[in-house]
Amino acid sequence: MIRLYVVFFDRRMLQNKNEVTRVHDASKIRNVAIIAQIDHGKTTLIDSIFRATRTFRENSQMEERVMDGLSLEKERGITIKAKHCSVEWNGYRINIVDTPGHADFSGEVERVLSMVDSVLLLVDANEGPMPQTRYVLMRALRLGLRPIVIVNKADRPNAAPDDALDRTFDLFIELGASDEQCNFPILYGSGLNGWMVRDLSEISGGEERGMRELFESLIEFVPPPKVDDGHQLLMQVCTLTWSDYLGRIAGGRITSGTLKKGSQILVTHTRWTDHEQKDFEIISQSKETCTHLFITEGLYRREVEEAGAGEIIWISGPDEMTLGDTVSSIDYSEAPMKPLDIEEPTVSMFFLVNTGPFAGEDGNAVTLRQIKTRIERETRIDPALRMEDLGRPDGIKVSGRGELHLGILIEEMRREGMEFCVSRPEVITKTGAAGELLEPLEELIIDVPEEYQGVIIQKIALRRGELQGTENSGTGTLRLTFSIPTRGLVGYRGEFLTDTRGLGILASRFVGYGPWCGEIVSRSRGSMFSVDNGVATSYSLENLQERGTLFIAPGERVYCGMIVGENSRPKDLPCNPAKRKQQTNHRSATKEMTIVLDVSRQMTVESAIEWIGDDELVEITPKSVRIRKTILDPTERKRAENKANAA
Repeated sequence: MIRLYVVFFDRRMLQNKNEVTRVHDASKIRNVAIIAQIDHGKTTLIDSIFRATRTFRENSQMEERVMDGLSLEKERGITIKAKHCSVEWNGYRINIVDTPGHADFSGEVERVLSMVDSVLLLVDANEGPMPQTRYVLMRALRLGLRPIVIVNKADRPNAAPDDALDRTFDLFIELGASDEQCNFPILYGSGLNGWMVRDLSEISGGEERGMRELFESLIEFVPPPKVDDGHQLLMQVCTLTWSDYLGRIAGGRITSGTLKKGSQILVTHTRWTDHEQKDFEIISQSKETCTHLFITEGLYRREVEEAGAGEIIWISGPDEMTLGDTVSSIDYSEAPMKPLDIEEPTVSMFFLVNTGPFAGEDGNAVTLRQIKTRIERETRIDPALRMEDLGRPDGIKVSGRGELHLGILIEEMRREGMEFCVSRPEVITKTGAAGELLEPLEELIIDVPEEYQGVIIQKIALRRGELQGTENSGTGTLRLTFSIPTRGLVGYRGEFLTDTRGLGILASRFVGYGPWCGEIVSRSRGSMFSVDNGVATSYSLENLQERGTLFIAPGERVYCGMIVGENSRPKDLPCNPAKRKQQTNHRSATKEMTIVLDVSRQMTVESAIEWIGDDELVEITPKSVRIRKTILDPTERKRAENKANAA
C-alpha cells in the first residue's frame, strides 16, 4: 500500500511540474481554419494531417472523418459544428479549425474566422469554386486574411486542376481581393490519399510525397498570432459549447496578456448601435472567476494552469457569456472589442406542442415550457438561431439560416426523446425604404447532365427563378446559374433529385434581399387524409394507391386528420385507410393473397418539412415521422376554411 501511494504521489508531482514549466512562445503558434464548399474534402484532409503528425498512437484505431464527432455528422457526411484540433510539427503548434461547408451553417464559419490568422481554401479539382466557396472566401478576405489555396482531389480521373485554379483566381478578383491576397500560395494534392505538392508535375508514376510541403507552407505563409505587447488580458468569445458538468464553455484566442486558472476576469457584453458606422455600446459588465482553463491537444481539451497570448483557449465559470463578449483583466480600462458580425436568419417555422391522439406513446410529450427551455439552450451556442414568443398557447416561432439548419435542430431534439410538431418553413421578409416588400434571394448553381436541363429550367421558372448563365464543361454536364427567391427552394431539393435521377448537384447561397417575386405554387398535388381512427388494411390501401402515392403500410395505426399519402390531383382527398372488406359466404379463402401493394414512401424529417402545405404539420417522435392536418376535426377544419375564404 505504501509503495502504490508513493508512485501515485510522484505521478501527480510530475503532472504539476509539466503544467508549471509549459513554455509559451507565440512565434511557434499557427492558427488556421479550413474553408470550402460541402464535400470538397475538409474533414478528410484533417484525417491525413493527423496521420502525418502521428497525433494518435500507431496501434490506435482511427476512424474516417474523425473530426465529425456528432452522430448526425457521420450519418449525413457533413460538418455541422465548427471543430478545433491541434497538431505538433517540428516544434510548431498548429491550431486547426474545421468549418461547415453547407450554407445553412455559415454562422459557424463567420465567428471562428476571427480566431485565426489565415485559411486553407479547398477547391475541388473537378467542380472548382461553388456558391459556398464564394461566401466563405468573401468573409475571409473582408477580415484581411491571406488564404492558401489547395486544389484538392487532383488525382481524380476527371480532374482539371488548372481550370479550377483559373476560376478560383477569377473569384478572388471578383470579390475585390488585394494584390497581396491575390498572390496566394498554391498546393495540389489529395486529402484522401494524404499527399500535397506545390508543383503538380512533381507527382509521377504514383509517387507520393506526403504532407511535408503542406506543413512547410503553413509555417512559411501563415503569420504567427498578432500579440499586443500589453500585459493586460484581452480575449473575445468566438464560440460556445455546453457541458452537463461545467455548464457553458467559451472559446476564443487571447489577444494580449495571460490567463490563469482561478483568476478574476471582467466580462463585457456589447451590441451594435450603428453597424455601418461601426458604432457599438456596452450593455453590461460583470466580474467573474475562471474556474477551468483548457487548451486543445489533438482532438481533446486538456486543462492547464495558465495560457498566454496567441493561444486558442476554452474557459468555464461565467454563466452569462455570449458570443462576441470581451474577456479582460479586472483593471482593464480601454474600450472592449467590437461585436462579431453575424448574418441574420432567413427562414422561420413554428415549434408546437403535440396534440395528436398518439402523443406520449413513442417518447416524451413535452410541454411548451420544455420546448422553450430546449430552444433557449440552443440559441446560447448558435448565433444564427432565433426564438420568438408570439403569445400562442401551443407554440413558439424559431428562425434559422435555412431548412437544413432547422432540420438538424429538429432531429437532435427528436433523438433526445422529445415529441412535438413543426409547421411549414416560411421566409422572413423585410420592408424596404420606399415601403416595398422584400424577400431573401439565393444564387443557385446546378450541375446536371444535358438531357435533364429542360425539366430543370422549367421547374425553376415555375418557382420564380431566372437563368443567369450556362456553362458547358464538354463532358456532357451543364452548369446552370439561377437567381431564385429562398421560398422557391423550399420543398424543391427532393423533387430535384427525382427529376435528375440522383445525378444532379444543387448548391445555393444567400445573396441578399430583393423585391417580392410574386406567388409561388410549391406543391401541385393534394394530400390524402384519414377520416377515421384505426389500423390500415391491405384492402383499403390497394384502392388508395391507384389515387396517388402512399406514406403508410398495412398494419400501421392512423387517426382522423392524419395524412396517409399524396393525391395525384391538386385537391385533398378524404379517405378511410382502415376500411375492411365485408365478409360474405362467397368470399375466396385466398383472396387477400392476390393483393399487391407498392412500397410506401418513407418520409424523413427533411422530406416531410419540404412536402407539407400551409394547413399541415409534421408530427415528430423518436420512432415516427407523421404528417397531419393542423386542425384534426373535419367540422372545425371546414369552419376555419370558410372563415378564411370570407376574410
